[in-house]
Amino acid sequence: MTLTTVADRTRQIIDTLKQVIVGKDEVLEQVLLGLLANGHILIEDYPGLAKTLIARLCAQVTDLDFKRIQFTPDLLPSDITGSFLYNQREGTFEFRRGPVFTNLLLADEINRATPKTQAALLEVMQEHQVTVEGERFVLDPPFLVIATQNPLELEGTYPLPEAQLDRFLMRLRVGYPTPDNEQEILLRRRQRRQDTVDIPAVVTRAELLTMQAALEEVFVSPEIDRYIVDVVKATRQDGRVQVGASPRGSLALMKLARTYAALHGRDFVTPDDVKAMAVPALAHRLILRPELWITKVAEEDIVRDLLDKVPTPKADI
Repeated sequence: MTLTTVADRTRQIIDTLKQVIVGKDEVLEQVLLGLLANGHILIEDYPGLAKTLIARLCAQVTDLDFKRIQFTPDLLPSDITGSFLYNQREGTFEFRRGPVFTNLLLADEINRATPKTQAALLEVMQEHQVTVEGERFVLDPPFLVIATQNPLELEGTYPLPEAQLDRFLMRLRVGYPTPDNEQEILLRRRQRRQDTVDIPAVVTRAELLTMQAALEEVFVSPEIDRYIVDVVKATRQDGRVQVGASPRGSLALMKLARTYAALHGRDFVTPDDVKAMAVPALAHRLILRPELWITKVAEEDIVRDLLDKVPTPKADI
């Protein structure tokens, strides 16, 4: 599959999603970029902003097997991965697969589960496999996690540890719709005459895998590599940051920049592609100094500030 075809099919997917999701074109594009880059996505925002709906529709439009886990404080690790159960008829133990055995997993309100349960996702997110009682079970590709969390629910929640945050390729925020867009949401609901909504598949699972593989053909010059490294290095040296982005952040930024370039009709990455993806790829990986918590300094603002300071490579690369 050519990169031009990848861009065309991605635009078709976004146009299909826009039939339901109103006024969030940039968010939909970023979610598709994450899926094409074969990475996990964390959507963090207030309740009722279509986070869960976006995940479900993305599974429908790409024809992926979809499962949803509602994270709660009493959720156990085995509720996610599965467990061995005794079969009285056969006299043997059988492994009953958990909901992680899917293509697209929605981890809804992930920060409401205990750290032990959150840790159950670490291996499967990174290694795409589950180990139970010493036996390894490999997941079929693709395996993608879209996790949601609400920033308001401070009581009864467990903040994601840095190690798990680093597993997410990108973090997105949806934001409230404009008054005109919200009015359009009401109009479309009346026209549907029902709450539920479904959309047709635009690509198959096999086509999505082919699209992901095609992105490896996007060229990244040594100058762009150095620019990505310099941006990530700047996060480690900024006085406002206690812990900066790791090399996993550099890889995430490169993957997203390549996908962004392909979506916009280019087979090479430019500095603007890196800048466009720097905030969703890096902001959630920063740990600010404790004295800055009360000042409400946002990680996103720090990344944007660093992009203004790090020298940009020349355009003729």
